[in-house]
Amino acid sequence: MTVAPKRPAAMALAAHFPERTEAEWRELVAGVVNKGRPEGEHLGPDDAVASMRSRIDGGLVVEPLYTRPAEPTPLGVPGEMPFTRGRAVRDADVPWDVRQLHDDPDAAATRSSVLADLESGVTSVWLHVGADGLAAADVAEALADVRLDLAPVVVSSWDDQVGAADALYAVLSGSAAASGNLGHDPLGAAARTGAPADLSPLAGAVRRLVGRAELRAVTVDTRPYAEAGASVTDELGFALATGVAYLRHLEGEGVEVVDAFRHIEFRVSASADQFLTAAALRALRRAWARVGESVGVPEASRGAFTHAVTSGRMFSRDDAWTNILRSTLATFGASLGGADAITVLPFDTVAGLPTAFSRRIARNTQIILAEESYVARVTDPAGGAWYVEALTDDVATAAWAVLQEVERGGGMVEALANGAVAQRISADVAARDHALATRAQPLTGVSTFPLAGEKPLGRVRRAALPTQAGALLPHRDSAIFEALRDRSAAFAAEHGHPPRVAVPTLAVPRAADRRVDAVNILTVAGIEAADDGTDVAASLTATDTGYEGVAGDMDVVAFLSALLDETGAPA
Repeated sequence: MTVAPKRPAAMALAAHFPERTEAEWRELVAGVVNKGRPEGEHLGPDDAVASMRSRIDGGLVVEPLYTRPAEPTPLGVPGEMPFTRGRAVRDADVPWDVRQLHDDPDAAATRSSVLADLESGVTSVWLHVGADGLAAADVAEALADVRLDLAPVVVSSWDDQVGAADALYAVLSGSAAASGNLGHDPLGAAARTGAPADLSPLAGAVRRLVGRAELRAVTVDTRPYAEAGASVTDELGFALATGVAYLRHLEGEGVEVVDAFRHIEFRVSASADQFLTAAALRALRRAWARVGESVGVPEASRGAFTHAVTSGRMFSRDDAWTNILRSTLATFGASLGGADAITVLPFDTVAGLPTAFSRRIARNTQIILAEESYVARVTDPAGGAWYVEALTDDVATAAWAVLQEVERGGGMVEALANGAVAQRISADVAARDHALATRAQPLTGVSTFPLAGEKPLGRVRRAALPTQAGALLPHRDSAIFEALRDRSAAFAAEHGHPPRVAVPTLAVPRAADRRVDAVNILTVAGIEAADDGTDVAASLTATDTGYEGVAGDMDVVAFLSALLDETGAPA
């Protein structure tokens, strides 16, 4: 007879700590915040706590402390309403699709890199087709070595979605066990190119996949909005509005709403804010399940299939190696959020087409997280953490409000056509650029800890995507600082050295530390600091801000632009 082992007693880790009230905590916060403040400027407990609140992307407020609510919302379980915790229970051995992007127009090179990736841990293939990627006629060649019964294949395109879908279907139709997505996303294409949205191919694409349960026809790709500068909440709101537009159109074309719902996959961005990324994915599933409930989709079919892609907007051209850090955080957040597929863009994406080395780093980023850090061993590992739960609620509420606003204005097709989407994104960009310029939102290797004397990465440039008026063009966060570097590079090309500014050590308190701050600020723009006035075009002490302003809170971009004007660097 086998005797079951006794369960160890629960560990009461906090049992010896006295209970504290929130009021007591607030008093302690005030004591810390008021240290160093003049006695007449001390803050009360409420104001002290308020001073510790911060804002993140989308204007979301982060509290300094999160505790169990008096009436917490039931957490639920994966695979059931409201699907916050996941579309299904995660398979610890294959927790998500490791999906690599291929956009090299050379069909032979793409074929080789696809095979190398699959042999090295990648589990699904993503081909980008069109003027800025692979030709539709070369899709079959690129996939010639792929075991279609083992590796899902998806395509995307901004200017040739029908051609890309037809080319992939021709390949996948030869394998009864093939899986993937044909990539129809007319609203995403309209957003990225400025061309009118044409939803007419959707119904035919869905109908020809009848009986092919492992194939989907439609992708709601939110990258055009995110890379143009949309906040997380706007990005998800546009995703929901786009999905609703597709459901409405397909139902009008005679497709059953349950069938239409099954065909929609979401491709969303993952940022270096790991908890916001996790909350966004959890919120998207919750909101999309609510849409499914509203239109009569059975509960078992309401879980959204999500594909997370490391955000191209967060990638920097300068000190590109820091992109690996950003991608690691984004991948971790996507894992916490329960993404079904994850794509890590190579760190040299901004410079051009990736190398074998940068593709290896990209795929290994998520393979190591999944297999060696054990982050994938638990489904929804952040579930129940009050910050993550509160943030999920906030994101879902804000995204739903965006959906409602778009619907009141006539739907996503109308919102794109009349500029409402562009207007919302412009407001997001203005707020973020201010935070970036003042370094309230720092960029490692760009606005903080810049690398002096860096040599640009040599990569083959991608072909440009033709666009029309009204297209949502990519707007990377680091672009405002890279423009300053470009001015210094143009000066160096003409004079044989970068702009030089005198930064003497002043007779002030903490002079050495302040000089280091000033030198780092100058390096952000590629300006060389000098100890004296030898061969310099300007002097930092001659500016209105001086060291005190450089070390404090200031608009760094405006300051450096004025300084470059003084040195004569071309605008």
